[in-house]
Amino acid sequence: MPGKILITGGSGLISTRLSEVLIDQGYEVAHLSRHATKFTHYKTFKWDIENARIDDSAITWADYIIHLAGTNVTSAKWTEEHKQNIYNSRIKSTTLLYNCLRNTEHHVKGFISASAIGIYGDSGEQLMSEESIYADDFLARVCKDWEAAAWRINDLGIRTVIYRIGIVLSDKGGAMPQMARPIKLMAGAPLGSGNQYMSWIHIDDLCRLFISAIEDHGFHGVYNAVAPHPITNKKFVKELAEVLNKPLVLPNLPAFAVNLVLGEKSETILASQRVSANKVLQTGFTFEYNYIDEALNSFYKPEA
Repeated sequence: MPGKILITGGSGLISTRLSEVLIDQGYEVAHLSRHATKFTHYKTFKWDIENARIDDSAITWADYIIHLAGTNVTSAKWTEEHKQNIYNSRIKSTTLLYNCLRNTEHHVKGFISASAIGIYGDSGEQLMSEESIYADDFLARVCKDWEAAAWRINDLGIRTVIYRIGIVLSDKGGAMPQMARPIKLMAGAPLGSGNQYMSWIHIDDLCRLFISAIEDHGFHGVYNAVAPHPITNKKFVKELAEVLNKPLVLPNLPAFAVNLVLGEKSETILASQRVSANKVLQTGFTFEYNYIDEALNSFYKPEA
């Protein structure tokens, strides 16, 4: 039965599309935001993460909470201040939700939190499952603490699902338009060696996964939210160029050049992450977009 879904991070790429899909399927949707505004399509409750304040009526309203809040990892250079914002926006917000759920009478049936495949770090060609060893770089530490904070909510007796999300493909934002732009200008090229694996997921499949976690009570614990067939950066760029009907005329952009421009943040592009979707597939979930050409063709049609 459709219910009331409270989404944190309501203005983000994933939550924007997820809100639309939920509404289409008959759910009520509300956002938990730092700024209540009359210019939104959705009911909005306020919270203040830094000062640990939240509108208690948000929790009493909700049947399920989908937690997507977090400072964009790739939106700015990784200064110490930005890295702290990345960390605090995830861990402090999750802790605030935990405290509110612990101290407020509510009827929340499930808590579904984002995490990221960054927890595995640069794993080369090794296929990583949910049981694989974690890395110890900055993003991995963020993800580990984020998941630990989310899992405390499970201890309250609330069914908790954590999705380690891969590269989300959308034509509305995220990595894909940034990669398509130089290709359209005939300046596209693989990054670094080009042999690093990219584990991706179509945004609509990701939305369907979140809804499955609401509707299928068999979902519990940690899952990789990636399509079944990861590809190399070289293959991704080639497939994207073909869909855009543009040639690739430039050599690979060397890793040192990427490092020079992006600094520490370059690890989000150059790290190889080949991640397994087997645990999700074992639930019976079926991906609409299993292969990269299917996903890209859903966004871009070849130019005449």
